[in-house]
Amino acid sequence: MTVAIPPVQPSSGSAPTPEALRQSEERFRLMVSSVKDYAIFMLDTQGHVETWNAGAEAIKGYTGAEVIGKHISVFYTPEDVAAGKPQRLLHVALQQGRIEDVGWRVKKDGTRFWADVVITAVVDAAGVLQGYTKVTRDLTEQRIAEDALRQSEERFRLLVESVKDYAIFMLDPQGHVATWNAGAARIKGYSPREIIGKHFSCFYLPEEATSGKCDMELRVALAEGKFEEEGWRLRKDGTRFWANVVIEPVKDRDGRLVGFAKVTRDLTERREAEAERLRFAQADEAIRLRDEFLSIAAHELKTPLSAIQLQLQSLLLSAQGLDAKVRNKAERAYKGGVRLLDLVEALLDVSRIATGRFSLSRSGFDLTRSVEEVAESFREQAARAGCELILHLDASVPGEWDRLRLEQVVTNLLANAFKYAAGTPVELAVRAEGANAVITVSDQGPGIPESEWARIFGRFERAASMRHFGGMGLGLYVVREIVEGHGGTVSIEAVRPQGTRFVVTLPRIPMPKTEPAPSAGAEVAS
Repeated sequence: MTVAIPPVQPSSGSAPTPEALRQSEERFRLMVSSVKDYAIFMLDTQGHVETWNAGAEAIKGYTGAEVIGKHISVFYTPEDVAAGKPQRLLHVALQQGRIEDVGWRVKKDGTRFWADVVITAVVDAAGVLQGYTKVTRDLTEQRIAEDALRQSEERFRLLVESVKDYAIFMLDPQGHVATWNAGAARIKGYSPREIIGKHFSCFYLPEEATSGKCDMELRVALAEGKFEEEGWRLRKDGTRFWANVVIEPVKDRDGRLVGFAKVTRDLTERREAEAERLRFAQADEAIRLRDEFLSIAAHELKTPLSAIQLQLQSLLLSAQGLDAKVRNKAERAYKGGVRLLDLVEALLDVSRIATGRFSLSRSGFDLTRSVEEVAESFREQAARAGCELILHLDASVPGEWDRLRLEQVVTNLLANAFKYAAGTPVELAVRAEGANAVITVSDQGPGIPESEWARIFGRFERAASMRHFGGMGLGLYVVREIVEGHGGTVSIEAVRPQGTRFVVTLPRIPMPKTEPAPSAGAEVAS
């Protein structure tokens, strides 16, 4: 603040009168005394207070009576007084005419305030020092605001620098890297020393860097306030990553462009996960279409096959006079038809399971009698396979199940044993274990490696090569679905010295839920 003595207006060219000078000085005194935002006072040549205004009293806390005559060192901190700062400021003001200083000052109550101080030497016409004027302004609030802003900026800088999942950095108006955070170093591979000053086109594929894409992005960001895209970017080592990029212009208070803020996130893992989800969705759709085709094909095949079987059966029943070769061919055709019908029925079961239409019809019956009947129907097949069928049946194992479906389970397990363990004994057992019924089918064939036990219950999975044994790998899959639909379990055990045992455990009392849950798209079976 500059304090000037208002000039006395001369009257008709004559020198101001003493009264006019007195009035002018009085007006100046009143003006200075009334100022409250600035401490304005006079010092003598040694630095002692001679005058005191209302602003000085408001800022420093002293009344005029308390401070006039005291040395200005009372306004300085002990460390400044010890360093001789008050005397040094007066000396500089005398040598240079004035001095301005910003620093801590002390109020009457001992509290400190941040002050802007101007000391001006007052000399007479002969150049003799008469004293000093001292103008002090309290800038504490301004300093607090500036400190808060500085701390906020520092915290923000530390925050940005510490972020590791995002590359956050500044570009100058021409697109050269000006700052670099930890996330940028981690994602892009450059250290600050390596990248600051380089053009950001080094992050782009060569064909994009030379096509003007980088300049286009800055133009769009400046024109629209933001540029955002996803695309391939390059690391220092030349590898690519899929990035989300946001560029925004940064302007000062006057609206002048000072650069661009650029935020880059590595989305490579997310992109790969989305691609994987898409592949799974496409695979699920392919499976759905396959299941739909199997269902349609199986239904379309079943009717004509059944008609052919009836014709062959009728032919065989009335073919006493047929030539032996013709009869033999008819019998082989009939047996082939039986196998085809079994396959079609298996495909229908798979279709029902996949579409959630697989259902159970429970009724009470004796499992022992039912299994025994199935076993008797397999005697001829067992003999052809060279297998001795040995039964171990409890006298009676009653319960509530779907009889036809459990007979299908036993049929599939026995057929499996005769196929893979031909020439060895096969044992079929039924027993009660508390609230459960247990069915086991054991053979002494080559056995199944333990690593395959879970896999072979899946759809179209097999324990051995189709080249040697044929079949589509549906039997054990259907077994598992039927057993689990009853609330039971099916598992495999090794038989010593070699062989395999399938163990089916079934609750004898129906589970609360009578409908089996649809298979969760399992793609493995026996």
